[in-house]
Amino acid sequence: MSNNVQPLDAVDRALVRELVRDGRRPNNSLAERVGIAASTALARVRLLRERGIIRGFHADVDPARVGQPVQAIIALRLRTHDADHVLGFARRVSDLPEVIQVFHVSGGDDFLVHVAVATTEALRDFALDSLTSDPSVAHAETHLVFEHRRGGFMA
Repeated sequence: MSNNVQPLDAVDRALVRELVRDGRRPNNSLAERVGIAASTALARVRLLRERGIIRGFHADVDPARVGQPVQAIIALRLRTHDADHVLGFARRVSDLPEVIQVFHVSGGDDFLVHVAVATTEALRDFALDSLTSDPSVAHAETHLVFEHRRGGFMA
């Protein structure tokens, strides 16, 4: 395979699947669920992290419960597409506190930015002050998120 990508075997897939379901699962429980020894689970998970397959463990925070119930996906089109502008823009936007995720995409838009804010007025202000005022941005289109569900990747 290209880029030194090694396929996952059945045990690695099972470990990843269980960790996606619950990243805080204790190693002994993880090993039991997968049907391997705890020492094997520990070594395999360490290798999955070293290989970059598992990039980290994160808290799944409910924006509404921390005072930011209004979520949106903002589609952005940039004026220029040279690497410095694109990478610089991605870095700047990723650092904004309202931003949950940033996707650099193909098609008519360049970025999809998932944000959470307290009110629709705060969303408007964020879009105007933090995004459309950026000289790199040519166009923005905001889509309100009515509901967000996490997928079952690797399940």
